[in-house]
Amino acid sequence: MSHDKKVALTKEYVHKELQNDPSGHDWWHIARVTEMAKKIAIEENADLFICEMAALLHDIADEKLNASEAEGIKKITNWLETIEIDKPAIEKIIAIISSISFKGGGQPALTSLEAKVVQDADRLDALGAIGIARTFAYAGSKGDLIYDPAIKPRESMTKEEYRNGKSTAINHFYEKLLKLKDRMNTDYAKKIAEERHQFMQEYLRVFFAEWKD
Repeated sequence: MSHDKKVALTKEYVHKELQNDPSGHDWWHIARVTEMAKKIAIEENADLFICEMAALLHDIADEKLNASEAEGIKKITNWLETIEIDKPAIEKIIAIISSISFKGGGQPALTSLEAKVVQDADRLDALGAIGIARTFAYAGSKGDLIYDPAIKPRESMTKEEYRNGKSTAINHFYEKLLKLKDRMNTDYAKKIAEERHQFMQEYLRVFFAEWKD
């Protein structure tokens, strides 16, 4: 089976799994991240196939969709074996997916170029206009408020606190989104992140100006 066929089958599989997700992690998020990962991979001379496959599958293992992260990783492994991906490639894809999540910001530094590419692509989709839209979709899916001045942004969080702690959509900018610009791995992503970061800062300026009126 060709790489193109394996990618096409994986797109169909992921679309079926995530098309109705209401939290901002739906198929269109995956499609955007995958296209961005491909662009960055070409710029950085990374393994295009590994980057594309990891980007396509990166949210399948998410704990929101599985009983545990381990169960999600097993689901991905089973899929990759089904479409006859060789063991070394499976290990690379799983390693990327296991290492790129924000999870409160306490993750160790990435070691592979492909992981850096996919992480940058995923994080870029959390920035800018689409990032803002996804923030409110995610907050709504968790039952969080848009904003409450009495609820302060959390300075540091465990993975469990990040996933399940109570916050607000606006706090999410300070807890995660505004930190991402300085955590990009590749030069290509850093340039895009800068512009999107500035747009979010301007959005917050207008938001708080309206809030006070």
